[in-house]
Amino acid sequence: MFESLVDKFSGIFKKLRSKGKLSPQEVESILKELRMVLLESDVHYKVAKDLINRVKERAVGREVLESVTPGEMVIKILWDEIRKCLGGETQNLNISALPSFLLLVGLQGSGKTTTCAKLALRLKRQGHFPLLVSTDTRRPAAKEQLKTLAQNAQIDFFDEPDATSPLEVVKKARVFARQKSNDVVIVDTAGRLHVEEMLLAELRELVEQESFQETLLVLDATTGQEAVKVAKSFEEWVKPTGIILTKVDTDARGGAVLSIVSQTGWPVKLVGTGEKLEQIETFHPDRMASRILGLGDTLTLIEKIEKAIEKESEEKLVQKLKKEEITLNDFLDEIKRLRSVSSFEEIVGMLPGNLRSNLSMVDGEKNLKKVEAIICSMTPQERQNPSIINASRKKRIARGSGTSIQEVNKLLKQFEEFKKLWKQMHKGKFSPLRKRGIFGWKI
Repeated sequence: MFESLVDKFSGIFKKLRSKGKLSPQEVESILKELRMVLLESDVHYKVAKDLINRVKERAVGREVLESVTPGEMVIKILWDEIRKCLGGETQNLNISALPSFLLLVGLQGSGKTTTCAKLALRLKRQGHFPLLVSTDTRRPAAKEQLKTLAQNAQIDFFDEPDATSPLEVVKKARVFARQKSNDVVIVDTAGRLHVEEMLLAELRELVEQESFQETLLVLDATTGQEAVKVAKSFEEWVKPTGIILTKVDTDARGGAVLSIVSQTGWPVKLVGTGEKLEQIETFHPDRMASRILGLGDTLTLIEKIEKAIEKESEEKLVQKLKKEEITLNDFLDEIKRLRSVSSFEEIVGMLPGNLRSNLSMVDGEKNLKKVEAIICSMTPQERQNPSIINASRKKRIARGSGTSIQEVNKLLKQFEEFKKLWKQMHKGKFSPLRKRGIFGWKI
């Protein structure tokens, strides 16, 4: 995610952190680099210009020039301005009525139907009783797709084969939801291949005749500036209350997210981060700004880990960490648990840049098997106390696992990094992050 932006920002930040003081000329030079990075990453030129101007206004003032660590201060200012571009504050779904109706609209291929099912499953796990409804009366396959997804997730699905219009479907679904006590109704609409006036007029009739707590526009993040044009077209007809961004995990350039939010002014409520039904997250502007700048998203990582680890096993691990008794067996167990939540690539991507290289060996299925082979080639005493592993033991372990001594050394080093990471995570939820903001995090 945001691979291009992260790499380019990392290079600029390295220069910034190496300087004890910054002159106005140096700030100007850095801002020019930042502007080029934004433009190359598919950020709209107006958005890039406004963002850099706001950063410049703060960066050439006393706030930076008299700062003890001016490099870190410029990074903080940039993070703060990107966070504002992304909406500033987290916006939750409006689920106030009983039942609450959420209408999802968008172009065909944006992932709208799958997003309906993802959202329903998410709400179900939060204690709601969702109902999925398809108003696509033209394409039977679209309705069948949503019905299948609903069955897989064990979510109620409303089907009205005799309905002739989306408006009629929604009216009947409202009656059905009240009878069955569904508190949230998620309405899928017909996907458009492009912005068609006839179908948009059909949508406008629906939003004018029926009451919806949210009208959410589903946009594909990988379409870049085209997504902004689509958003503007829908604005004239249905006036969305928010956005759901899909395929954010494959948006390597990353600029589209900034452009979409800045130019529409609508809050992003949710983001799709993968193909699985569980892979949808609340959009947090501060966390997304951290990801874009390559500073990690440790809070989301903590949430993912907490979902994966059973309370009992977590408490045992915390006790071990307190006594510094974490072993290589625990290391292997935790890697497997993390991978059960999402891809290791996604998890590593949430870490600050200085940690990613440290955990590179356990990244990917092939490397994970290699790690498992090395650990399984150790004696119980060696797994319990890796400090006893000397040169002759490393040679034996490498031979038994089909690896090299260098790979055994690398694993032992990364095990030490892993222990430090987990100690920080269980010591007040990354207390350095809270005390020092998101910057300067060192393990």
